[in-house]
Amino acid sequence: MKITYYGYPKCSTCRKAQKWLTDQGIDFDAVNLVETPPTAEVLKDMIETSGFELKKFFNTSGKVYREENLKEKLPTMSTDDQIALLASNGMLIKRPIVFGEGKITVGFKEETFEEVWG
Repeated sequence: MKITYYGYPKCSTCRKAQKWLTDQGIDFDAVNLVETPPTAEVLKDMIETSGFELKKFFNTSGKVYREENLKEKLPTMSTDDQIALLASNGMLIKRPIVFGEGKITVGFKEETFEEVWG
């Protein structure tokens, strides 16, 4: 299984993560999270693989999250509706996400990348 890196080119954290992967010689497909967000099916697979709670996949500090008042709305939404919302707008997704080979990281911390991808 190939590793896929979902990031946003204008995001400095994403650029750091992408550089780290490249510096380690890790082969990956880069996907612009905003232009091509993961489908609901891929997101379900990511969530299942990660074991993380769904909220971890939301960019809670993002402008769209705040403008849509999602802090108040998410608790009343079904899991499927939340996943559909994520799939509909890449700016709602915490980035970067690196996914493949039965592993996943959400966000970028060098120690975590070293642990998971090193």
